[in-house]
Amino acid sequence: MKQHGITPEAQLGVLPEGIGLPPGHLAPAAVLQDVMGKEVEIGRFWQEGPVLLVFYRGGWCPYCNFQIHEMSEALPEFQRRGVGLVAVSVDRFEEAARTQTLHEIPFPVLSDPDLILHQAFHVIHQADEAEVAMLAQFGIDLEASSGRGHNAIAVPSIFLIAKGGRILWAHADADYQTRPTIAQLLAVTEARFDFSMPRE
Repeated sequence: MKQHGITPEAQLGVLPEGIGLPPGHLAPAAVLQDVMGKEVEIGRFWQEGPVLLVFYRGGWCPYCNFQIHEMSEALPEFQRRGVGLVAVSVDRFEEAARTQTLHEIPFPVLSDPDLILHQAFHVIHQADEAEVAMLAQFGIDLEASSGRGHNAIAVPSIFLIAKGGRILWAHADADYQTRPTIAQLLAVTEARFDFSMPRE
């Protein structure tokens, strides 16, 4: 039985049917915006080295914020393993900037309101009218967050991308409340890279 909130080991690295790009694929290229509104070619991050690419629902999502906060605190551990972190959502860049500042996120937080990268990675969740209305009851306005009228957000997902762009590992869960732990993600990186040599 699935433990609420934490991804069971048997489900780790599993993609629901129709969601996400599986390992072996090349990570798609896309031009997004950083928190200053400047254009960023996402592929430059994995040209520099391995990256954990995190798709989160938005700065309004407490589950996403908790996950990103934990990843922020663990950034030195990821860096010690030679792995960088990048987060992407449909939030317009002003909202992404607010999220980065509010949670003191020390890695890039990118904006993809036009769903370019979300579509390329097949991680779009389309909120229906009932879900939009439910979120509105909590003061969450998807159109205001993204600046668009599509009411689409990410399926929370994580991709480990090797230097050069090959996807090594992928995970997504239709249950947005269930996320891998930091320990699980660190173990995933260790299983796919040789850390026997000290890193500068």
